[in-house]
Amino acid sequence: MRQFAVIGSGPAGFYTAEALSKTYGDGARVDILDRLPVPYGLIRFGVAPDHQSIKAVAKRYEKVALEPSVRFLGNVHLGADVSVEELLHYFDAVVLATGAPNDRRLGIPGDDLPGVIGSAAFVGWYNGHPDFADLRPPLDVEGAAVIGNGNVALDVARILAKTNDEFSGSDIVDHALRTLTGSSVRTITVLGRRGPHQIAMTPKELGELGHLQAAAPLVDPIDLPPPEADGMLEPGQRKSVAHLRHFAATPPDKAKPKRIAFDFFAKPLVIEGDGRAERVIVERTALAADGNARGTGETYVVEAGLVVSCIGYASPPMPGVPYDEKLGRFPNEGGRIAERLYAVGWARRGPTGTIGTNRPDGQEVAERIAALFPPAGAPSGREGSAGLDRLLASRGSDPVRFADWQKIEAAEVAAARAGAPREKLVRVEELLRARRH
Repeated sequence: MRQFAVIGSGPAGFYTAEALSKTYGDGARVDILDRLPVPYGLIRFGVAPDHQSIKAVAKRYEKVALEPSVRFLGNVHLGADVSVEELLHYFDAVVLATGAPNDRRLGIPGDDLPGVIGSAAFVGWYNGHPDFADLRPPLDVEGAAVIGNGNVALDVARILAKTNDEFSGSDIVDHALRTLTGSSVRTITVLGRRGPHQIAMTPKELGELGHLQAAAPLVDPIDLPPPEADGMLEPGQRKSVAHLRHFAATPPDKAKPKRIAFDFFAKPLVIEGDGRAERVIVERTALAADGNARGTGETYVVEAGLVVSCIGYASPPMPGVPYDEKLGRFPNEGGRIAERLYAVGWARRGPTGTIGTNRPDGQEVAERIAALFPPAGAPSGREGSAGLDRLLASRGSDPVRFADWQKIEAAEVAAARAGAPREKLVRVEELLRARRH
C-alpha cells in the first residue's frame, strides 16, 4: 500500500488526489490536508459568489473525497499540528497544493493606509473566508479605485457595482451583502498600467458589466488602438477588446447612478489621505517598443476612499521547503521540489491559469510519483494515515473529516436566505460546532 499526502484542498489538491487515486486504485491511500475546516479552497473562497456555475465543479471534487482511497482532513495546521518533514517521514510522497493566498503589496507610498485592501482580503471578505470575517472595507465613500487589469479586478468592480437584487441566487455572505447594500460608492475606477490589448480579462466577465442594473461601464475611445490592430490578437482577447469598444461607443445610461470607469495607461504612484486613503496619484504611461509601460511624467488624481489592489498573489513560505521570494512560489522542476516532495497549481506555477489548468498539473505530478513508486511495486512500509493520526492525536489536533464537512454544508444550506444556495458560516468555531449536529 502506497501512502500520499496532499497539502491543500483546492482545485490543484483535488485534481492531484483524483489522478493518484486513478493511477493506484486500491493500492494507495491519499490524505488531503487543509488548515481550514472546509474543503475546496479557491472554489469556495475565490470564485465570485454570483458565478455559481463555476462553483459547480465542487461536485467533482466531492466524488474524489468520497473515494475509499481518499481522506479529507480539515482543521490541520501545517507547522503547529504537523510539519512537512514529519509528513515525509510518514508518507511516500508529499504534494504541496497550497495555492497562493497572500496578496502582493503594491509597493508604493501610502499602500499601508486604512482603506487600501488587497484583493485576497476583499474577495475573502465577501466570500466568507474566516481570515477576513472582521474586515471593514470603507464603503462610505463615493469613489473606489481597483488596481489591476485581470478578472479579479472585474470581479471586485462588479461586486461593488451590483444591486441587492442582482445578488439573488448567489452565495455572497450576509455580512458583506448588508454592507454592500448600504454602500455609497458611485464611481469605480479600474486602473491598468498598459492598454486594452494587454488586459487579462476574459470576454464573459467583461460582457457582464454591460448588463448591470445600476452601473454603466465607461471606456475613453482615445485609449483604444485602431480597430485594424485587433486582428493580431488571439480570438478570446479580440472578443474582450470588442466589449471595450462597445462600452466606448455606448453613451452612459443616465438612469444608472454608478460608473465603472476603465482608466488605461495609468500607473499608481502614491496613495494619499489624512489618516486613511482618499486619493490615488496616477502617472500617465505609454507603451514602449518592448511592450512595457513607461511613465510620461504627466500625473493626475483619482479620488478614492477605497483602494483594492488586484495585482497578484504569492504562496506562503513553509519551514524547510525551498522558496522563491521574487516569484512567490516553490522552485521546482516539472513539479518536483526535492526528493518525494512536489508542488502543483499556483504553488508550482504562480497565480496563473484557470481552474482547469490545475488538472494536467496534478496528472503530471501523479505520473512522476508513479514512475518513482510503480503501482505494482513493493510497498515502502511507511505508516501513512495511521502514523499521522497518532501524531495529530498526541498534539491535541481535532481534524474535520469529509463526513463532518457534509454536516457543515447541510447546516449552511438550511440557513440560506430565499433563493441562495447556502449561507456560509464564517467563523472557525461556528464551522466546528456545526459538524457536531
